[in-house]
Amino acid sequence: MISASNVTLSYGKRVLFKDVNIKFIPGNCYGLIGANGAGKSTFLKILAGEVECDKGEISVSPGERIAVLRQDQFAFDDHTVFNTVMMGHERLYKVMAERDSIYSKGEFTEEDGIRSAELEAEFSEMNGYEAESEAAVLLNGLGIPEELRHKKMKELEGGEKVRVLLAQALFGNPDVLLLDEPTNHLDLKSITWLEDFLSRFQNTVIVVSHDRHFLNQVCTHIADIDFGMITVYVGNYDFWYEASRLTLKQKQDANRKTTEKADELKAFIQRFSSNASKAKQATSRKRLLEKLTVEEMPVSSRKSPYVVFKPERPCGDVILEIKGISKTIDGVKVLNDLTLTVNKGDKIAFVGGNAQARTTLFQILSGEMEADAGEFRWGVTITSSYFPRENGAFFDNELNLIEWLCQYPPCDGESFARGFLGRMLFSGDEATKKTSVLSGGERVRCMLSKMMLSGANALILDEPTNHLDLESITALNDGLTSFSEVVLISSHDHQLVSTVANRIVEITPGGIIDRVMDFDDYLESPEISALRDELYHGHAELSL
Repeated sequence: MISASNVTLSYGKRVLFKDVNIKFIPGNCYGLIGANGAGKSTFLKILAGEVECDKGEISVSPGERIAVLRQDQFAFDDHTVFNTVMMGHERLYKVMAERDSIYSKGEFTEEDGIRSAELEAEFSEMNGYEAESEAAVLLNGLGIPEELRHKKMKELEGGEKVRVLLAQALFGNPDVLLLDEPTNHLDLKSITWLEDFLSRFQNTVIVVSHDRHFLNQVCTHIADIDFGMITVYVGNYDFWYEASRLTLKQKQDANRKTTEKADELKAFIQRFSSNASKAKQATSRKRLLEKLTVEEMPVSSRKSPYVVFKPERPCGDVILEIKGISKTIDGVKVLNDLTLTVNKGDKIAFVGGNAQARTTLFQILSGEMEADAGEFRWGVTITSSYFPRENGAFFDNELNLIEWLCQYPPCDGESFARGFLGRMLFSGDEATKKTSVLSGGERVRCMLSKMMLSGANALILDEPTNHLDLESITALNDGLTSFSEVVLISSHDHQLVSTVANRIVEITPGGIIDRVMDFDDYLESPEISALRDELYHGHAELSL
């Protein structure tokens, strides 16, 4: 078990936590949630002993081992993938290294024999003989193929390194597992594997994630950071969402009733305080009024942007026709003879293991890139707006936010821009920030603002939830769900795809799978699973 007692942490005048008391019990998975900047990652670092709090202490049951998902992708560059995973259990790795060092000696002394026996006993006690097979299972589940496992970490791509570091954290059955955004860089297949792993994990898990479906699948409890406190709810993310809204509504209703009662008493007192026959009643009501208290409602750190896409006109009958589009990048054929017709009312989720294929298709459709072969045609009634995966080029300037937004019609002057930016959580001085200093989440909100201004009736979005907090993701989800026209989207957010899309197009090395159906039904279909296996044959590393 791990617990926090009276933990307080401030940065200057800003209080992150004040007198936090919380226990994390074995057998439970706690989803640590809160607005961006609320202190989720910081609290994980406090629990891990990487950040000191101003006051209070962290207690861990004697002999228990804490494992942390490391964020430094370069820390293990000179180690092999396999050894990096093994290093997740520091004591086991040291015993293994010392044991191997003794066995590699040319001459074996009596002292070496005694020491090797001690090491063998400790090695066995820590299940060392199963360590290699366990590491292999973890790497396989997270999509790291066998040919990479004896390479140095510095030879891997960034996304592959993140997967290895996740395997490192999971390795060796830790007593307490601290995971900060573990689904980043994972495909749907690996996320599903991780969900299953954590659902079966018997010890304590504390996880920070912006993936609502993931939190719903793995969490037994939600630890909500807000108002400088951490409040624990029993249940998954959806239960917390409903319970917290209900609690807030109950407090608001109670305050409203108290205020109405107080107003009623004040009116009676004012009317009859000078009336001798009613003086006793007025005095009695004064006592009642003094006993009434309106509970002060603290200001939440949570804020939701206003995300609504309003098309200037409905789509006509012809939306988009794609015929035989092919594209090769750096000698690799990313798109091969892709043909597709987009119909009125379609909200298409593009899925598949090759993210570059989806991004390339969207870049071609938005005019940012030319196809090597094939063609596409938008209908005459269609205006499209594109949300790119990488948006840095849009902010490579010295404009402030008002100036930036006014580049895009129909933004008409500072007053209009301030009003629009305020709804996207850039109020007051925030609206005059330079675009060059914006965070990832702020840039995404700017790009969504640009799309909303466009009045487009066909939206193209490539991983729009990256960098967003849960409130912004929910607002975007609602905005896309209520949008009446065409959506083409690529996203690893399971809940977003399952609630927005009515058609799934999977791009595979052997062609596309195109079905008008719900995403969850698509994933569970035996017919599609068999077809996917056939189309991915020989390309297993690119599967869902």
